[in-house]
Amino acid sequence: MGTTSTKSKQRWNTEHYTQIKISVAPELASSFKSACAAADVSMAGQLSKFMADYIGVNVVEKTEPKAFNDYSTRGKRRAAVKRILAELEQIKKAEERFVNNAPENLQSAPIYEVADESVSALDESIDQLSSAY
Repeated sequence: MGTTSTKSKQRWNTEHYTQIKISVAPELASSFKSACAAADVSMAGQLSKFMADYIGVNVVEKTEPKAFNDYSTRGKRRAAVKRILAELEQIKKAEERFVNNAPENLQSAPIYEVADESVSALDESIDQLSSAY
């Protein structure tokens, strides 16, 4: 298998892609990077999917996505659990943001109570799953 020079790769990328620079909070960037690593997916690919979903464009993937249902080895099962934990962490953080930023008039509403209970349940689930693996 031959190697491709860095200049060739850069030229191809320049012809086929547009670079976009974004600035996000450090904790969000760190969480996103961790979630992508745990799921074994590229950050650029995930951002491209999010953008396509946002504007309603159907993007055809060039490569087959990795199968998430191959649990034939303990390592693959552990990787699957890591992906699940990363997703649960993201959901918990979103619920925490809702609870922490809820206006006073919503703090006695059922939706607030459900969100608050969800944070506790997610936290407990994450702890139990983490200790199991």
